[in-house]
Parts: sequence; structure tokens; C-alpha cells
Amino acid sequence: MNQMTPPPKIEIIPSSAPFSEAQRSWLNGFFAGLLSTDGPAPVSAEQGAALLQRPAGEGDDGEAPWHDQTMPIAERMKLAEGRPLRRRMMAAMAQQDCGQCGYNCNDYSDAIAAKAEARLNLCVPGGKETARMLKALNEELEKAPPASSATAAPTVATPTLAAAPGRSRDNPVQATFVSRRLLNGRGSEKETWHIDFDLGGCGLDYVVGDSFGIFARNDLGHVDQIIALLGASHTTEVRGKTLREVLTDEVSLAPAPDTLFELLSFISGGAQREKARALGRGEDPDGDAATLDVMAALQKFSGVRPHPEAFVEALEPLQPRLYSISSSHNATPGKLSMTVDCVRYVVGKRKRLGLASTFLAERIEPGDQVKVYVQKAHGFALPQDPKVPIIMIGPGTGIAPFRAFLLDRKATGAPGKNWLFFGHQRSSCDFFYADELNAMKISGLLTRMSLAWSRDGDKKFYVQDRMREVGREVWTWLAEGANVYVCGDAKRMAKDVERALVDIVAQFGARSTDEAVSFVGELKKKGRFQQDVY
Repeated sequence: MNQMTPPPKIEIIPSSAPFSEAQRSWLNGFFAGLLSTDGPAPVSAEQGAALLQRPAGEGDDGEAPWHDQTMPIAERMKLAEGRPLRRRMMAAMAQQDCGQCGYNCNDYSDAIAAKAEARLNLCVPGGKETARMLKALNEELEKAPPASSATAAPTVATPTLAAAPGRSRDNPVQATFVSRRLLNGRGSEKETWHIDFDLGGCGLDYVVGDSFGIFARNDLGHVDQIIALLGASHTTEVRGKTLREVLTDEVSLAPAPDTLFELLSFISGGAQREKARALGRGEDPDGDAATLDVMAALQKFSGVRPHPEAFVEALEPLQPRLYSISSSHNATPGKLSMTVDCVRYVVGKRKRLGLASTFLAERIEPGDQVKVYVQKAHGFALPQDPKVPIIMIGPGTGIAPFRAFLLDRKATGAPGKNWLFFGHQRSSCDFFYADELNAMKISGLLTRMSLAWSRDGDKKFYVQDRMREVGREVWTWLAEGANVYVCGDAKRMAKDVERALVDIVAQFGARSTDEAVSFVGELKKKGRFQQDVY
């Protein structure tokens, strides 16, 4: 019998690094564990069998009442109490089925529970809350006794199918940036851009409702400031590249991850060590944890300078960002548009920048190539029957998919009625695509357009307020079989719109509140109420 060769010792921290032998040994072990999560683990036959032949229900009724993007994580976890571990893992996800992680929420949780996916930090919209909850649940999984061989599923091989180029985050293609134009007028408090890409060179297509994944790069000025805080050189070699290249293209410089604080705690001492340990546990000793991005963390522990290689391995991978597509392939083949709010804000005296939005707004030039992919929508699409009327509710950049819907219905000659609710701050400077929409209204493509401007009057007025004003007509459209679509902010707008819809159904459909809630719930189950919220 052949003797098994022990796995090679992983040396991440070089002997020249300014650490003791004990520190180097600890750091090598720490980062070896992290590196083991850099890619999806291969699915073993046993794991594949567990996924394919899992007993129906496992004591679970199969329902997922927490699958609501507007519900806080604490409420979701409460609803999932007593459910199997994989279901509690699903409740920890952001519930958007956005595909940014490469899965939907249910499949991502199943993959982690089956130990087919070791990465616990892929849920971009869930952020630290989701990552921490998944880490705690995964510790439960590790402590659980192994399944009895008597109940283990038989060995079944599960083939892995690679996604076609440009159809997943793991297989992006290069698309050409064409142009940008500002959508706001003078006096606006917002900065929103219409962005155009040419897909001709990469051969991608899409359907309305899909999203576009962008692999943005970090701002070079930001990167250079971090290198200075490390006391390192731009050309220091890390992962076979320069430190500057890795910090620009490969790692997230946004919220500081727990692993960075764990590293800082190990290489610091005294009060700083205790503070870093607390932050690594998710505590907030100074009341500023929510504001600590990677640079702010280094500034907070300014006397501590991690070795560049250890520092890079303590950071999260740079994740793609998804945007709703605001164009129609049927109307303009080979072209793709997005509607992007530029994120800029100040914390203390430092300006913070949204990664992808400022990348698109100022850091690329026409003709530049960008890594991209199309993310297929989960349950957000035009009705199969083109005669079905649609009601679209999309304030701000929530207009994006509805511009696409309208352009698509025009290109395909769909006869169904179209009603758009749009709103923003001021009619004079925040009426996106005003000329286009007014032309659609005049032509009859846009049957109705209802507008709401929150800053034009003495009292704030939103799309849900406009819905209530025309509630009788909304109910008439619903009674005629209309589909309802909502796009935009999940935490406030989407909740308020759904509440308004319930009120309309109760008032004009002659139902009790409970009956109206059930009616809207049935719309969701039948695919007649669809949301693209974030």
C-alpha cells in the first residue's frame, strides 16, 4: 500500500517579514485557512448525493417565510428558528436572489450546508451581517456529528457545468464602455448617470429584467494612500503581482472585515489589541465600527503596520456589482444601458466613494474594456402574454428596468397597457428620461404616467402617495389582470408601496386588511407582483 504524502506546508509569511517565529507560524496557519476558501470546493460524490437525494423536508415544510428583501435579518432568523441548519443559513442571506454570489439564496445556503462551498462572504447585499451569521451557523455545522452511514445517501456523481462566457461572475467577458451622460439638471442634489456599453465584441445578449455585472477597480489614489499607511512600496510583490495591482484589482477596500481586525489584534498589544479583538468579534467599543473601511481601520490603529502579504490575505475579495439594465436588446441589439446613482459621502473629514458608481462615472474612458457578465433575472420579467397590462413603480434609478420594459414592448409591438409611477426629488432637475417618456405618452405606448416629487411642495410626496390618490384606477387595472412591478429601495420604498397596494385592495376591492394582505400574497405567488429591490 502506498504511503500518503502529507500536504505541503503553506508558507504565506516570508521569513524576512518582521515577525517572530511563533507569530509567523500562527499567521501562516491563519491565512492557510483563509486561502482554502478562495474558490469553491469541489463537490464530492457524497456531497452531491446529499444535495440531490436529501430527504424531502428534513422536518421542514419547505416554505421560506423569511424570503423577503425588506425584512431585517433579526426578524428573518426568528422566523427560521427550529428549522434545519441549511434553512437558517438561507434566512441569513439578503433574500434578493440577485445572483451576485453566483447562486440564489436557497442554493447558496444548500451549497454551504453540503460543504460544497466554503466561502461565507459572497452575499454582497447582506454584507457583514450575513457573513457573521453564516460564520456562526457554519461553526454549528462543523460541530454536528457526522451523518449515520445507515442513512447516508448512495454515491452519486454530480457533473459540474461551466457557465457560458459572460453568463456568470466566474466567467466574465470584456465589453466596451461607450459613453456616459448626466441625467440630473442644474440644482439637483443627486448625481445620476446614463451609461452605455457596446456588447458587439463579446457577443452577449440579454432580456429585459436581467442585471449587468460590473467588475470595477479601486481608485488609484485610495490605493496609494493605503500603501503609504502600510509603509510599503507600490512595487512590493504580493501574489506574484505588485501590491498596487492587487489592491486595485483583487481586494475590497470597503468595510473592514473581521479578519483584518483579527490580524491587527495579533500584531498589536495592550489596549489596541483588546480593541481590535472586540471589533473582530463584531463588537463596537468606540461607537465607530459602522464607519470603518479598510483605510479607516489602518488609521485607527496607526501604530500597527501589517506586512503587505498578511494584510492582503486578511481582506475580502473584490466583488462584482450588479445593476438593473435600462435598455432592450430587441430595440437596440448589441447595446446595453444602465442608470447609475453616483455614491459620494463624507465620514469625518474624508470623502468616501462608491466603488462601481464612481468607476463608471469618472474612472473609465470611452473605448475602455471592462470585465462584465449578464445575470439572469429570477422572477422579474415581462408577462409571457404581451396583452397583459403592467403597472410599474420605480422612483429614482428604479426607473431603469421599466425604461427597458417600455422599449421592449415598443420593439415587439406588445399591445398590453402600460402604467408608470415615477418619482424623485424635483421635477425641474430629477425627471430622468423626461423627453423619452413624454414621447411614449403622446404615442400611446405609455398609457398612464403618474409622477411624484418629494421636494417640490411643502410636504414630501412619494409614489405610494400618488398610488393612493388613484387607488380606484389601480384596483381596476388589477381586476383586469395587470401585473405589478416594483424597483428601487428595499428598506423603505418597497415596504411603503406594498402597504399602499394592500390599502388600495382593501378599500376598493371591499376586503378586510387580512384579506387584502392575502390577495397581495397571492399576486406574488402567481408572479403578478414582482420586485427588483436593493
